[in-house]
Parts: sequence; structure tokens; C-alpha cells
Amino acid sequence: MDWVPFWVSFQLGLWVTGLLLVIAFPLAWLFAFSKRGWVVWLESFLSLPMVLAPTVMGFYLLLFLSPNGPVGKFFLDTFGLRLAFSFPGIVFAGCVSSLPFMIAGLKTGLLGVPPSLLEASYTLGKGKWETLWRVVLPNMKAGLVSGMVLTFAHTIGEFGVVLMIGGSLPGVTKVVSIAIYEKVESLDFATAHLYALVLILVAYPGMLLLNQLQRRESRRSQ
Repeated sequence: MDWVPFWVSFQLGLWVTGLLLVIAFPLAWLFAFSKRGWVVWLESFLSLPMVLAPTVMGFYLLLFLSPNGPVGKFFLDTFGLRLAFSFPGIVFAGCVSSLPFMIAGLKTGLLGVPPSLLEASYTLGKGKWETLWRVVLPNMKAGLVSGMVLTFAHTIGEFGVVLMIGGSLPGVTKVVSIAIYEKVESLDFATAHLYALVLILVAYPGMLLLNQLQRRESRRSQ
């Protein structure tokens, strides 16, 4: 069994999860607490990857990331970086595809922080950054873990978008989901079973950790 697709998938999952932790947090804060009318429009737009067919999203991303597309041309002209059919390209696509999963976890965690704790922190003269680090983050552990686990799991299991943006370049864009598809297509069911089993064994501990943490947080709140 070739382990390279697992390494590509693992790197992709880490890059996407790390980037989205930074990108999605201010968006989750905005969606959780802002009362402005346009916010729901933006949230709905960014949530489209959860309901759109991967081929639809992959098609438009391919147009944007191609050397003649607006995003692809910018990166190629500015940084000399080709996005279509490259690892940076599937990272970009993974971030777009998994963004709503990270936002959902972080938003749930933020809404679970008691407002009284925030008010007490501000009353004691603590600034917004200190309140964030000392009050908000410690009290939204379940939301953080949820966002990270769901984002990582969704990213390493992504198929349609990655295939359309990155193709199946061995050691570059060929992730485990594509490797499984190719093994099934060639009737090599034994290797496909092994690939799928490894993915299940990787995904289960993350979901177990998430559910245990959520149950613990639920008991604490009661």
C-alpha cells in the first residue's frame, strides 16, 4: 500500500485547519454577536459549501484559480505561484470548502460563553484582547475542538473539489480519497478497503474526543 496519499492528506488537513483557525475566528465572532442585517447574508454565502455539489464549487474555483482567472493570475504574476493543479491550490480550495465547518464550531463555542463573564472582565478593567485570551478561549474549548476536528476530518475526506482543482498528481495533489476512488475504479478492492480503514481509524478518535468534551461541558453547565 502506498502511504504517500496519506501524507498529502495529512499535510492538507493541517494547513487548512491552521489557516482557518485564524481566518474563521473573527468571522465567527461577527456572526455570533453582530446585529447588523447584512451579516446574515454574508454568513449564508460562506455556508454555501455545506450544501453545494462539490462539482459546482470545484468548477468555479477552477475558473478563479486557473492562470487566466482573477485569483490564479494574481498569485502567478505576484508570487510566481501556480494554484491550479498544485498543492497550494488544493489548500486554497480546502479552505473555501471547509470554512463553514470551522465557523460553525467556533460560533457555537462563542455563543456558549456566558455574557456575565464578559461583563465581569470588562468591569474589572480588562481589555478586549486580555478578555479573549483569559475568558473567552478557556470557556469555549468544546467549540474550538469541534471546529478543528470537523474541519480536519472534512478536509482529509474531500474528494470532488480536490480532484477538480488538483487532479491526481502523485505526491502533490493525490489525497487518500482520490487514491480510494482509483483503486475501486481498477477493481483493487483489497487496497481500497485498507485505505478506507485507515481513514476510519484516524477519524474515530477525533470524534470520540469531541463527544466526550461536549458531554463534559454539558454536565458542567448543568
